[in-house]
Amino acid sequence: MLPAQLTVRLRAWSSEWALALGITAFAFVLRVWDLGRPHSFEFDETYYAKDAWSLLHFGYARDYVTNADNHILAGHTLGQWQQTPEMIVHPEFGKWLIAMGIDAFGMNPFGWRIASAVVGSLMILLMIRFTRRITGSVLLGSIAGLLMCFDGLQLVLSRLALLDIFVAFFTLLAVHCMVADRQWGRARLTGDGGWFSSLWWRPWRLAAGVSWGLALGSKWSPVFVMAGFCIVMWLWDTGARRRLGAKRAWLIAGVMDALPALVSILLVAGIVYLATWTGWLLHHATYEQYLSNTQYSHGPWGSYTKAPEGSWFSQIFRAFRDLGHYHHDIWNFSTEGLRNSHHVYQSEPQGWLILNRPVGVDAQLNIAPGAQGCTAAAGSTCLRQVILLGTPALWWLAALAGIWALVMWVFRRDWRYTVVVVGVLLTWLPWTNYDDRPIFIYYAIVTEPFLILGLVLLLGQILGRERTGRRRQIGAAIVGLVVALIAVNFWWFWPVYTDGLLTNTQWLQRIWFVRWI
Repeated sequence: MLPAQLTVRLRAWSSEWALALGITAFAFVLRVWDLGRPHSFEFDETYYAKDAWSLLHFGYARDYVTNADNHILAGHTLGQWQQTPEMIVHPEFGKWLIAMGIDAFGMNPFGWRIASAVVGSLMILLMIRFTRRITGSVLLGSIAGLLMCFDGLQLVLSRLALLDIFVAFFTLLAVHCMVADRQWGRARLTGDGGWFSSLWWRPWRLAAGVSWGLALGSKWSPVFVMAGFCIVMWLWDTGARRRLGAKRAWLIAGVMDALPALVSILLVAGIVYLATWTGWLLHHATYEQYLSNTQYSHGPWGSYTKAPEGSWFSQIFRAFRDLGHYHHDIWNFSTEGLRNSHHVYQSEPQGWLILNRPVGVDAQLNIAPGAQGCTAAAGSTCLRQVILLGTPALWWLAALAGIWALVMWVFRRDWRYTVVVVGVLLTWLPWTNYDDRPIFIYYAIVTEPFLILGLVLLLGQILGRERTGRRRQIGAAIVGLVVALIAVNFWWFWPVYTDGLLTNTQWLQRIWFVRWI
């Protein structure tokens, strides 16, 4: 027989996980429902899905023939790729995840989107656990998961073969591991006998390093977030040692905590990141042959590319040298090659948090009455649309909560608000340096978990700590109303998230601003 106290804990633990997994399963159903529609390449799927298929079959991304999209959608996948490598401008890990779905379900819209649906659903489970760890509340963790479940931007990205859902998931996972390390490290310092204890073995930091490597292996943008949270982690360590009586705690934390973190986080992240380029490294000679002197480079990679390869060591060195040149070319393309170019759906990052300019992913216009079940009146038509737009009630409330979090961070110096403020600022503001090239609102998916955390912390304050009484009843009513409002708002926009059939009038009821067209 188990002791009564342990039995109670096991029951609470199992109930907690049952609730979290139930929310995750519900989210997965929403994200996988009719996933193969629209039966087309949506937005940048035309790049990432074909790259993923190419990685799966050749080990590196190849160029494709003219009209490859139409041939693939018709079921003809063979003979659509050329021998020349494609100049890809993002790392390969996210495309390898897409390739896993293609390998399991075929080169079709469901196959290239299923990885996003799975990772998007797991991101909701991670959001629940992340909030639970920070707040200590099962209820607030569950609310955070529901809010993310009911966000349109997260839903649509979970139903598309784009890279940003993977970036958001692994960035959140890395920050979660850092928060877990904060709690683990403080418990060890207290138990090991004081501020001078050395904590060289910190498993959560190794996990964070792996997570950062996978985030960077999908896109480069998390580098700002990683750097910022590494500084935050050093400040947390400083505070922990100062609380235990250390003088010059910043210096002690720098030597005993920050220096080992260079290995457990930054070095591990670098190794993992390089490992995601394994396919490229194995085929570096092909890139040497075709891409060492292109419009993406300021000049040839060097005369060494014309010399025969030598020993195995020199071959390895040459492969990494090629990869370095290739990274330089990617950087040139991303910063100089796209400068002053224009896209109809680009937007200024200053307005992302209030949904200034969503991205139209798919549109089928002028569907006649009677076709596809269209019920439009005579003289009118129906349409279908997929739009990358966050649930307005969630994002607008979360933006206000973000301002409240900044106030609380300044005046209360609460570490939980540090996660919110630093997370929002580092995932959002760096993009203002790149607003001279096309950038899009869905990049803010990496910001969303921190906005939701800020909103949940505010809802927790409204709810109050008392478990009974009128204060609790009023707080619970307000929190319930907020969650219900966001859920209803999500339901209202569901058709434009999932390619639903709408009359023109019904569509205009959901397009609240001219900039949303």
